[in-house]
Amino acid sequence: MSNPITEESLYQLTSQELTLLLYEALQKNLVRASDAIHGGRLTDANLFLQRCNDILHRLGVGINYEAGIIADQLEHIYNYMAERIIEANLQKDVAIIEEVQHLLKQIADAWKEAVQKAQAQTQAAKTIKRRINAYDQDLYDMELSVDRKE
Repeated sequence: MSNPITEESLYQLTSQELTLLLYEALQKNLVRASDAIHGGRLTDANLFLQRCNDILHRLGVGINYEAGIIADQLEHIYNYMAERIIEANLQKDVAIIEEVQHLLKQIADAWKEAVQKAQAQTQAAKTIKRRINAYDQDLYDMELSVDRKE
């Protein structure tokens, strides 16, 4: 999803795909913050880390608590990551940023896998529906041809 996103295509994304985009944006800002710290651009690092917490806030707001315990656990992870980012920002500590990146990678990879499985299931269901519709149409056509012969 590294292509520029138009407003129209953004509206066509599922909430799961939007979550993936937020994970990607979070990762990019973590990398930028780390690079800024290494380069001595502490003001830039501050801005990137603030963006990271804004993204985490948006991710937290989007949690569907009807999903059960996994939603609660995800909220705790987001909160932990936000606290660590604040600490990294105060200390300008790249090691803390790397810790958050590691957590984010695990979550994003799992989320991506779940999205891909859901998309595959949706596609399989569409294929089955098409086959059933084709089968029904064939039966209907056969009934018509039998009726015409009589």
